[in-house]
Formats: sequence, structure tokens, C-alpha cells
Amino acid sequence: MEILNVENLKFKYPKTEKNVVDDVSFQVNEGEFVVLCGPTGSGKSTLLKLLKPEISPLGEKQGHVKLFNEEIDRDIEEKKIKASRIGYVCQNPKEQAVTDKVWHELAFGLENMGVPQNAMGAGIAEMASYFGIEDWYEKRVDELSGGQLQILNLASVMVMNPDILILDEPTAQLDPIAASEFLMTLKKLNNDFALTVIIAEHRLEELVPVCDRLLVMDGGKMVSNGAAEDILNSMDPASEIFDALPSAYRVYRGLNNNKDTEPPITIREGREYLAEYTHKKEKTYTLTDRKYKDIITKTKDKKIAHDPALEFKDVSFRYARELPDALKDLGFSVEKREIFCILGGNGSGKTTALNAATGLIKPYEGSIKVFGNKLKEYKNGSLYNKCLSMLPQDVQTLFLHNTVREEFESRKALDRLKEFPFDISGLMDRHPYDISGGEQQLVALALVLITDPKIILLDEPTKGLDAYRKKNLAEILKKLKASGITIVTVTHDVEFAAMCADRCALFFKGSIASEGDVHSFFVNNNFYTTYTCRMSRGICDGPVTVDEILETIGKGI
Repeated sequence: MEILNVENLKFKYPKTEKNVVDDVSFQVNEGEFVVLCGPTGSGKSTLLKLLKPEISPLGEKQGHVKLFNEEIDRDIEEKKIKASRIGYVCQNPKEQAVTDKVWHELAFGLENMGVPQNAMGAGIAEMASYFGIEDWYEKRVDELSGGQLQILNLASVMVMNPDILILDEPTAQLDPIAASEFLMTLKKLNNDFALTVIIAEHRLEELVPVCDRLLVMDGGKMVSNGAAEDILNSMDPASEIFDALPSAYRVYRGLNNNKDTEPPITIREGREYLAEYTHKKEKTYTLTDRKYKDIITKTKDKKIAHDPALEFKDVSFRYARELPDALKDLGFSVEKREIFCILGGNGSGKTTALNAATGLIKPYEGSIKVFGNKLKEYKNGSLYNKCLSMLPQDVQTLFLHNTVREEFESRKALDRLKEFPFDISGLMDRHPYDISGGEQQLVALALVLITDPKIILLDEPTKGLDAYRKKNLAEILKKLKASGITIVTVTHDVEFAAMCADRCALFFKGSIASEGDVHSFFVNNNFYTTYTCRMSRGICDGPVTVDEILETIGKGI
């Protein structure tokens, strides 16, 4: 049974000529699990917001959106849409929470619906049990980890029993383990309740194997709509979306273009395919093989003299006297002209460490040095004068004006945009809040670079970026490193770290649990590692990216 029908939908933002959503039509059946994907800026987020009237952006809209054959803008009672029929979970977990306590958040929607207290109590209890919220039911919302907060957002929507659930990159700010658990929860809801799910995501590794249908957008248009296998087989490896496809499938396409065989799309299927492929070659691929040895020694042979740009020594910090340490005896150093990636779970102290490095917070113990000088030795803001800059997790805090052009004009830096290894010229007349999350990241990075920093701290720089632009960003960071800039990146994106890092560190409870060069780090991890590493371990030990697998076994050694 058809639940949602979108017909010839068009939309453009005020004072712009180009449609962000351009003549899009599709239908969704009741109980389907639909994945919406496409390059950054392709119109995915705008399209999803147009499906929920109370958060639809301002602009010029044409076309029709029907829920159970009723126009959502006119025919359906507004209260029903808001409260129960169309559920929505956004990208940033903190943006959706509206109350102080967990149980208040669960009750908020039902209270606004006017649900009787007895029924409300039963619904909240049932939902808290289903989502495993009992242990933190009485907690304050601001005490939750990112993964817990996003589960709470989902539960707060589900307690209102929506007909359709819409999610806009809900795992963008979650660590790999929390993201995987969240996506498994979504599929469980889909299976247990025949819940209709439409999710926009750049993380397709775990979604493609479980979805019923893929919708692919590009340039505001719906360019593909069909079963995942059909879409994959028709995908051009040169397309921007290809890099987002499951690692097993990309390895398969790189080694074998025979579309008559069923392609692997899961880690298990990928391992089976690699095992069969290497068996046919009658060769064991290990770290001793020449081509892979060449890859791994590229970084090991470049011994850098100890000349740190950033040093932490026995640093401890807590946000309040009664709270546990957010940083505990933390020690590490980052060499000049190095890309150092920090990974770890939500709440492990990663962002706190960056804030300490910038002087935004002051540890109660230990020392932090930037280029050999303690932070307190940088007087009158000299730390930020062509020395250190930070790209925050919420890049919107950097935007002060109504257009991207004005952001750079106000800083007298418009003529400097051509110096940077990426192009944002097409965004100049847009409001910074109206461009996609990935485009906001690039504009914010440009705003950081015009300060001429020698060291850049990046907090979740790939948030909102598609796989193609993540690869581009990795190349941008490598070029910045080559120009003499030191880069410290906090990220949940292990695939991105594998592409660009010289060294990685895993944070756990405010300290470093493991640290090493990018290959040894990921090869020795079980969960904080790449899909490629999981798939190839024991078959062709060592590669941490798809390109390295293809380089190792695909071209003959």
C-alpha cells in the first residue's frame, strides 16, 4: 500500500534562481526501508524537510506531497502531522532535544498531543524498555553521550507512533560503534512494526545490505530509484556516489567487472569473495608482498626528527568538581607537518582535548605546549595570530553574515579564495545556513585558513560530507601539510582517517588507549578499524583502504 507520494516537487531558496529540488517524483510503500543518498549539496536534506511541513524551509515550492493520498500542506490536520504521522530525526542530536531530563523528553510529544496521563505513562514505560533507556531514564539530557542522545531523539519520536519515520544523516556525529547500533535499531523498528523509514545517509556500508530501495539524488534531481542491486550494477565507478558504496562491492568492481555474478555487499560476502579470488591466484598476500610493503614503508621510511608542534603532558581536566575527569593524565605529541587523527567514542574526551589546546578551557594539572611554548606564554591573543586556528564541531558558530560573500568581504579576504585547494565560488551568494552541511564545512575551513595558521585543529571535519568529498578533503589536508601546516583532527570517520592520517590515537575515558602509524593502528584494532581491514584480515593482511587492496592484489605482484 502506498504511504507517500511525491509528484513533480520543486523548490528554490529566496533570492536564488536554481532549484535545490528539481522536479522530483517518487512513491514509498508502507513498511519500506528506503535509503536516500547522493553527493553533498544534492538536495537530500531540503527534500526531507519538505516532507514535514512545520520544518519546511522558506522559499518557492511547487508540486505535491501526499501522505495516504492527502496533501500534507492542506488536507491533513496540522496537529496530526506534527504530533504523530510524520516523525523526524535530524543530523545533530543536540538540536532536537528540548527539555532537561530524559523522561521529560519522552513525555514532551505526548503532552503536546493531549494524551491522558495514564496512557502517557504506559507509552513512555514501554518505549523506554524497548530502547533500553531504563538505566539513564532519570539522567539530565546534557549528561548523555551522542549515541544515547540520538537514541533518545528516536524514542521521543517513536513514542508518538508515527506512520512514517524520516531521518537526515542521524549518524553523522556518532562514533562507529554507536552509529552501527543506531542503524541496527532502525532496521529492528522496520522489522518489528513494519515502520516506513526514509533515511538520508552518507554511510551506506551498513544500509545498502538491509534497505528495500535506494533513491539517488544529484543536482537536485532524482537520478536513480530502484532495488539496491540494480542501482549498484548500473553505477559508474567515476560517479561521485561510487566511493560511498560498500567496500566489498567496490573491491569486487575493481577486481572483476563481470556483472553476471551476484556482487558481494556485506563484510562476510566480501571476505568470501576475496578468499576465492586469492585462492584462484594461488598466492598468499601478506605484509611481506612487495607492492604492499612499498605502500606501508612510504610513511615508515620518512623518519621525522622529534620537533613537536603540539605537546600534552600529564593533562587532567574536569568540567565540575563533583564530576569525573574528562581528561586524565593525557599525554601525546604531534610533530610539525604531521596529520594526527584522534578517534574514540562519544564522550571520550576528544573535543575536550582540542578545547584545551586552544586555551578555551584550563586543565587543573599538566602542561600543554604549542611550538615549544606553554599556552600561558602566548599573551594578548598571540596564540591565534598566524599560529593556531580551530574548526569547531558546530561550524555555524563561525558565520556572522547573510551571504558567504559577506563572510569573506567582512574579513577583507575575498581575493584569497583562489589560494585554497578547493572551490566555493558557487556558494558566494547563498546564506551560510541555506547551504548543505558539507558545503558549510568547506566554507568554514576557508574562514579558518585565511587566518594563516601554522597548526589547525579540526573537530569532525567530515560531518555532512559525502564519500567523494571526504576523499577530496583528505587530499586538501595533505596539500596543507605539504605547505608546512600541522593538522590535528578529531573524527568518528575511520575511513577518512585511514585516507589522510600519518598517525592515529584512540581515546578512552580521557586518556590514550592506543596510538600508532595509520597502518599498524587499524590493523591491530577490531572495532575502530576500516571495513576494508575487517574484510581482508587473514586473507591479504595489511591494507586499510579499498585502493590499497586493489594495489596489493589486483594488479599482480
